[in-house]
Amino acid sequence: MTNLILNTDSYKTSHYLQYPPATEYVSSYIESRGGEYAQTLVFGLQAFIKQYLSKPINQSDIDEADAILTAHGVPFNRAGWQYILDNCNGYLPLEIQAVPEGMLLPTHQVMIQVVNTDPYCAWLTSYIETSLLRAIWYPTTVASVARACRDIISRYLEETADNLDGLPFKLHDFGARGASSEETAALGGAAHLVSFMGTDNLSGVIAARRYYAADMAGFSIPAAEHSTITSWGKNAEAQAYANMLDQFGGTGRVLAVVSDSYDLWNAIDNLWGGELKEQVERMGGTLVVRPDSGEPTEIVPEAIERLMDRFGYTVNTKGYRVLPACIRLIQGDGVSVSSIEAILRILKDRKISADNIAFGMGGELLQKINRDTQKFAMKASAICVAGNWNDVYKDPVTDPGKRSKRGRLALIQSEDGYQTIREDQLGGRTNLLRPVFRNGELLINESFDDVRNRS
Repeated sequence: MTNLILNTDSYKTSHYLQYPPATEYVSSYIESRGGEYAQTLVFGLQAFIKQYLSKPINQSDIDEADAILTAHGVPFNRAGWQYILDNCNGYLPLEIQAVPEGMLLPTHQVMIQVVNTDPYCAWLTSYIETSLLRAIWYPTTVASVARACRDIISRYLEETADNLDGLPFKLHDFGARGASSEETAALGGAAHLVSFMGTDNLSGVIAARRYYAADMAGFSIPAAEHSTITSWGKNAEAQAYANMLDQFGGTGRVLAVVSDSYDLWNAIDNLWGGELKEQVERMGGTLVVRPDSGEPTEIVPEAIERLMDRFGYTVNTKGYRVLPACIRLIQGDGVSVSSIEAILRILKDRKISADNIAFGMGGELLQKINRDTQKFAMKASAICVAGNWNDVYKDPVTDPGKRSKRGRLALIQSEDGYQTIREDQLGGRTNLLRPVFRNGELLINESFDDVRNRS
């Protein structure tokens, strides 16, 4: 699936015949038209540019597309693609402007703008909509979900903990196996890492390294799964746990052990808090107990209080109880933006600090979202015909929420916040839309640190 010409919707292939005669340029933009979150954390465009737009098409791509689309029953603009190969060295004659990645941008503002740079390729702007929109809506939505989680966790840490030192590791990415493809896992995993540093999604780590020069964007720890614990048999559950401590415990080390294979309460009360208590306390590191079943809002507070009964606790300067450093809990089952809020609210009500818990999120982070989560759309807003620019827009009476913007656009920041305006109204103000791609060349190469710092 590497032929860029075929990375589109079938109906797009006929659009080159549908524009007015003498059309020279088409300008389109991408925005979030609202959704579940009032702000979006912009991320992912650079990965798309490096992976797809920085490589030229070739003659084989054209021939393959011709054969497939003709058999598919739709027109193929062979002359147009041959022109790109022969006159543009195979690179798409497009300019893409975008806000800086890592920006928290309110909805209903222009995020990306694209226009063709060659008047013979006006049809190309909308042709790329499928791949370009998909490239930005998914990682930006994941990044926005992760940011929403970070905001919630940060708020509860501020209210119930002495510091926010542990915040970067409070939401762990458990989603790789539940993603629809490795590329999905990679892009979503990297998007999560803009806000956090804990992950088991290796594909996300590799994406941050490959596309944003992150030497190491995320970290993990040794952790047990049910198969490694239950392989010892029910009667040897304590030995399975002791082996984890022997293999991975030590000064400054952290390990996680799933503890509900049989009876979570027995594991906490009699194994971790009884038979193995001394070993946990003297190993010098931190054991993270992981429940993996039951109703999270019930299991988490009870599990933490049972651990406090066995291992004790201190009361911090905010007046909330904190487990000793040798023991913590991670909840990785049934975790979502709403359940994180619900769990932390209950813990706060019971005077338990958010310091005691971390979360793991899988499908809710990488998979239970879609383009309409933030109502992403790409629309044409201006067209140049025979040297004259005209506005292009839609304004359906049946859904005012789908009204589109008009003209070539710019984004400015004022005392009132961000505002999308017409480009010809900029005056001396700074346009936050920056050219990032032109005719096959990446113009701004952001590092992952740049993106994180901006966010």
